[in-house]
Amino acid sequence: MSKPSGGGPSTNGSVDPFAWWRAAGAYAVDAAQRAVLYADIERQVGDQYRSQREARMPNVLHFPAELVMSGLELPRPVNYGLVRIQASEDRPADPAKRPFVVIDPRAGHGPGIGGFKPHSEIGAALEAGHPCYFVGFLPDPVPGQTVEDVMRAEAAFMRRVAELHPDSEGKPAVIGNCQAGWQILMTAAVWPELFGPIIVAGAPLSYWAGDNPMRYSGGLLGGSWMTALASDLGNGRFDGAHLVQNFEQLDPANTLWSKQYKVYANVDTEAERYIDFEKYWGGYVFLNDVEMQYIVDNLFIGNRLSTAQLLTSDGVRIDLRNIRSPILVFCSYGDNITPPAQALGWITDLYASDDDVRGHDQTIIFSTHDSIGHLGIFVSGAVGSKQHRKFASAIEQINLLPAGIYRASVDDATKQEQKLLHDPYLLSIRASGIDEVRDIVKPDPESDRRFDAAARVSDINLALYRSIWQPWVRALSTSQSAHWLQTLHPMRLQFEAWSSQHPLACLIRSSAQYIREHRQPVDEANPWLHMQQRCSAALDRALDDFRDRRDHIYALWFDMLYGLPLMQALAGHAYGESAAVRQHPGSTPEHLALMAARLRQIESSVDQGGVLEATLRGLLSVLSQRRAVDERYYHLAAQLLEQQAPGRWSLAELRAAIREQTLVMRQCGSAAIEAIPGLLKSTPADTIRKAGEAITQMAAIDKEPGAEDEAVRHALQQVQALFEQAALEQQAPMDEAQVPQLAPARASATATRPKPAARRQPTAARGKKGVR
Repeated sequence: MSKPSGGGPSTNGSVDPFAWWRAAGAYAVDAAQRAVLYADIERQVGDQYRSQREARMPNVLHFPAELVMSGLELPRPVNYGLVRIQASEDRPADPAKRPFVVIDPRAGHGPGIGGFKPHSEIGAALEAGHPCYFVGFLPDPVPGQTVEDVMRAEAAFMRRVAELHPDSEGKPAVIGNCQAGWQILMTAAVWPELFGPIIVAGAPLSYWAGDNPMRYSGGLLGGSWMTALASDLGNGRFDGAHLVQNFEQLDPANTLWSKQYKVYANVDTEAERYIDFEKYWGGYVFLNDVEMQYIVDNLFIGNRLSTAQLLTSDGVRIDLRNIRSPILVFCSYGDNITPPAQALGWITDLYASDDDVRGHDQTIIFSTHDSIGHLGIFVSGAVGSKQHRKFASAIEQINLLPAGIYRASVDDATKQEQKLLHDPYLLSIRASGIDEVRDIVKPDPESDRRFDAAARVSDINLALYRSIWQPWVRALSTSQSAHWLQTLHPMRLQFEAWSSQHPLACLIRSSAQYIREHRQPVDEANPWLHMQQRCSAALDRALDDFRDRRDHIYALWFDMLYGLPLMQALAGHAYGESAAVRQHPGSTPEHLALMAARLRQIESSVDQGGVLEATLRGLLSVLSQRRAVDERYYHLAAQLLEQQAPGRWSLAELRAAIREQTLVMRQCGSAAIEAIPGLLKSTPADTIRKAGEAITQMAAIDKEPGAEDEAVRHALQQVQALFEQAALEQQAPMDEAQVPQLAPARASATATRPKPAARRQPTAARGKKGVR
């Protein structure tokens, strides 16, 4: 930036009495120029809003795409569509790799946030060489469209993607952002056979969990009757601008000041970023009244998804425990819309113990970020080039994880690690458990009682509204009245009020062009600029303080109101009652009997298998002594498998064997290890030794001074001894057949007997699991 002349004291020690006046003049010129340039940026935002509003299929996708399947053509039509993302010519997609499907949230904004930037979820999948698809939607829903209709459409899209990639490594991997996260999990719970690994980013699944102030608003407003009223005033449609307005109210400092001030203060560099972001933030869409009512009643207030209380119209229970694909939950502590407690609370709602998770053969991986905001999870370049990049490149490693709960982290890789990975980042996964998740969620039975009372009051108020007021509101609402209510919504007025159609727009545009050619930015050391920055920071702190006090008051009012004995009685809870409001779905006698039968089945398979099962048991025995494993293990295992047994086992067979043997190891312990020689009794000795060498090489990863403790060495020695024992047992019959028959002392008496036939070398048994 240029520096104003004479902006400070003279260098010869004398004080310049006019320095402050010159600094004030330079700042005044700069401030006036920035004001005009800021006004012109907002004019461009208004023009962009009008252009997006008139588009038939508005979106903010950065990548070119072609329509593959329209939801409007389905038996139960919806306003969703499936498009194929076109890969660049210099990096074409590998048809043999697992396809990725990114699904965007329909939570007030238009589609495209998952592919908003080159470094995004779509960009990461394309960079990893995966074919990529995107599920978006039109601004207006099909009349009568329901949440279940959207689920059926998503299932149809998954079938179509699988048909287009019959030779891929597995079923489509799916990324569900925010609202799309819980919706895709509902779909996968009903049709689990259609899905590969599922990544849910910033997706709220347990709405009563945590301390997010947004969860109190429904109860303080009396429940979901306000949603029904808004839909009736909209003539059967719920305006997504209401949802965006709720998001804005969570952070008044950003809404009322910081977002605009950042553009004003950095008007020469922030224009492009701000205009691009407002293209998404101002793209409001609509939901049908039945859709929004279902979401508010069953999820936001009722919280019925996380405890398997929802049923489809066909009577199928939507139980997240039915999902057989790995579920990776990505959330952030800086997210004020979906904090980690709401993203992970469904785990503690559904499962009482780690054995319960493994008994359902479910794999759950969670990864947390320290500071990124809600939208940053989807659009931040730093997150896109790091977390999403690693999730996409390591999706097959994630798919092979056995049942259980894990925690993933992405860190910078060392130079030695980069040689194996060819990547600057390293994905590490360590075993976690329900206790660690519970420490994050912090379940509170007393809080659940208050929310249960709020849900009951919501049902009562909704029934009263539908019985008394709804017929009158619907009779007075028309398409014209709904149109004007939507047009005059404050979220839309901020874009409508200032655009090129305004009478002063031409003056601002021409002035801005002149200023860009004659820009006079102020020096960064200018005292008036420092005063501006301090005033802005003070205003930020004041608004943040207001937000914190407001949220605290909301929580106090909610707890006081719904903790009253009368409110508790309305929900069926007697004063002083200590029973849990929501019992774990796995606590029923039928479920416990099912789990017991599953454990008996696992115990009976301890002596079943071949070289694959034996190798996995040995490897699991060694690796279980380490606190965590990273993707280097997967890459090395892939190399060993390719070198020593190319094409021998498919990924599906490996995944099934890994999950099965992990359960056997957990349930049977040392008995599973001691059974290794029996599993190898029909395997050639050289194959057994190669398998033992592979285990040794895998155990050598991270073998640095002090890194390998006594437990790892002891487990490796035990496994090596068992494999060598099995190899010697297989080699003994061959050696016996090759040694000449020695005549006994009475050779003359037996000289005429026929020579015994040589024993055949044992061959690998066919038809046994794990042996090909």
